[in-house]
Amino acid sequence: MGHGASRLRRIVREVAKFGAVGGAGVLVNLAVFNLVRHTTDLQVVRASVIATVVAIVFNYVGFRYFTYRDRDKSRRTREMTLFLLFSAIGLVIENGVLYAATYGFGWNTPLQNNVFKFLGIGIATLFRFWSYRSWVFRALPARETPASPAPVLRNEQAVPAKAKQQVP
Repeated sequence: MGHGASRLRRIVREVAKFGAVGGAGVLVNLAVFNLVRHTTDLQVVRASVIATVVAIVFNYVGFRYFTYRDRDKSRRTREMTLFLLFSAIGLVIENGVLYAATYGFGWNTPLQNNVFKFLGIGIATLFRFWSYRSWVFRALPARETPASPAPVLRNEQAVPAKAKQQVP
């Protein structure tokens, strides 16, 4: 297997781990959203923002300690700052879709709220995946590994194997 196949396997594994954490985060997000909607009188987008914030905290823990646990941990303050920045942009994307559907188009039934909440999560997830892997959970620098070990020569010329066998 070549370098390309190895890289593809790593990316597939990363996407699967991101998806596992993200999928659990979606469930947390939708559960909190519906819980807040059914137990309070908050407007739909405010309930959604609360749910998104809870999911952001849940996702950070999952990404840091599961998906990207092997990534650089030396700059946690920078990591947290960028995570919160990109999460806030994702929050705006996610809840902007819900806001447009609810107040722009008047689609405000519980089913419509959940459909557009889910759609917003999906669109924001694409942005989050790109930003988290590119900026937040940075890969550690690759170690230099030569393709084949360099021959160790000690005061002798490199001699082909056949020639060495003939030398007394």
